[in-house]
Amino acid sequence: QVQLVESGGGLVQPGGSLRLSCAASETTFRNYNVAWYRQAPGQERILVAVITTLGTRNYADSVKGRFTISRDNAKNTVSLQMNSLKPEDTARYYCHLPLPGYWGQGTQVTVSS
Repeated sequence: QVQLVESGGGLVQPGGSLRLSCAASETTFRNYNVAWYRQAPGQERILVAVITTLGTRNYADSVKGRFTISRDNAKNTVSLQMNSLKPEDTARYYCHLPLPGYWGQGTQVTVSS
């Protein structure tokens, strides 16, 4: 089973930036589409961005133009660059492999002044 470890979360002011990383334990990571989800307290977990094995990217409307997902197969990592952060971006962010259905433990992002 591929282990996923997220990092890069923290507290940032509105308008600031953070870069999240998802590190995978196996090189087979490159064979999977990878997604970032987020979950705010009391809310459902929702899709933020996804990158396919071929590098195709898709984003939730709420983050388009502000977030960028990328992958480095040589390092078994997927990153989420988050710019122009808003308080409503506050959530726990999770790395996910849709197939076979693996999740990381998440990293907390808090946007507040």
